[in-house]
Order: sequence, then structure tokens, then C-alpha cells
Amino acid sequence: MNIKFVISYDGSSYQGSQKQPNGQTIENKLLKAFKRINIDTKIILSGRTDKDVHATGQVFNCIIPSFWQDLDKLKVVLNRNLPSSIKIRYARKVNDDFHSRFHAKKRVYRYLITTKETNPFNDKYITYVQTINEDLVKEAIKEFIGTFDFKYFHKVGSDKDITVREVFDTCFYKYKDIYVFKFIANSYLRSQIRLMVGFLLKISEGKLSIDDLRAQLLMKKHSSKFPAVANGLYLAKVTY
Repeated sequence: MNIKFVISYDGSSYQGSQKQPNGQTIENKLLKAFKRINIDTKIILSGRTDKDVHATGQVFNCIIPSFWQDLDKLKVVLNRNLPSSIKIRYARKVNDDFHSRFHAKKRVYRYLITTKETNPFNDKYITYVQTINEDLVKEAIKEFIGTFDFKYFHKVGSDKDITVREVFDTCFYKYKDIYVFKFIANSYLRSQIRLMVGFLLKISEGKLSIDDLRAQLLMKKHSSKFPAVANGLYLAKVTY
């Protein structure tokens, strides 16, 4: 029985989402929780998140025994066996051929910043900047909409041969004391969003211009190679 799960997690406690030998990843903890209730399965995540990156709407699917018909109960039991930093939000049965990664049509990420100094209770979850030029960032972030070769917006050494991605929409807005960068795309390269946000923050600081951004998108000039820190990034939603 193929089941689709939506989960949220605090990435600050883990070395990323994908399984690693050290065992300190989201996938490792999920597999451990399944084994505790005698389910031996393979997890397919919708996408990878790096160390310190969080999720409010990560998706994975896996095969479980057919006697688990009560998925609400399964959710409760799994959450009891997971660390408090990982929560299963819901689970539902899907077609046997459903694939969390390959069938995803859109992935939504948010990056959070604030100009209000952080404290010990929120420092792992939001990025502090001294100032932000809201109008300039609102204008600049729209430059990412479209289909581009994001070769200059991905981590050097990544194993992706094809670096073209389509960004469907972007926006930048303020909610109370928090500024939000929002990106919607079909998929992303490793560190792509953090590199995009890093560029936008340099534009806000006056160190780079929108023209510099356009030139980097067109691979005419590589002006910035510095990603924003990971702790402000959230995988918010995956649509199918």
C-alpha cells in the first residue's frame, strides 16, 4: 500500500534530509520510527533539504503493509516514535505508481529574515539583517521569474548536469517583524534559493544592482557566489 506523508521538521538538529551513515538525518529518523512498529520500507522524499534547512510541508511516500488501514492511528503511532523536532502532519493512500519526487509539479520555499535582533528562542529559525530595502528587493526578486540556466546559482560540485530550471513566481513581503522571500518553481538546484536570497540581500545593501542580477542570470558575469545562511530557509509546500 503506497502512502503519501506530509511532514514538518526543525532542520537545525540534523545533517540534512537524506539518509547518511551517521544516522543524524530526517530520513534516518523516519526509517527508525517505521522499524519500531515493524515496518521495513524505503522512503522517497519529494526533494532534499540541507543541514539547518527546515520544512513545514515536506512530502515523502513509502510502501506499508495493507493491514494499516487506519492512517490516522498510524500518524499518531509514528509521531510517538519520532523526535519532537519531526512531526507527521497527515498521511493518505495514493496510487501505486505515485512518486513524491518525480510527480511533483511545484515546490514552494520561503526564506525568513528580520531586522529585529534575534534571541536564543528564534535564532535557529530566522536570519537577522541590519536593514532591508523593501521596495528594491520587491523589484529585484521578480527578475528570477522565468526559465533560466541557473549554473551561477547552484553549489559548486553539485552532481547536476542540467542546470536549467523554471521559476513560476516570486514575491517579497512583510508579516509583522518578519520579511518573507517566496519562490515557486518546478524544482531547484542545490543551494539555489540561498544563493538567490544572498544576491538579493547584496542588492538591498547597495553592493550589487539589478543589472548585475540580470547579467548573472544570463551567465554574462558571476558577481556573487555567497549563499544566505541556511537557518532562514523552509520547504513550505509541494503540489502534484
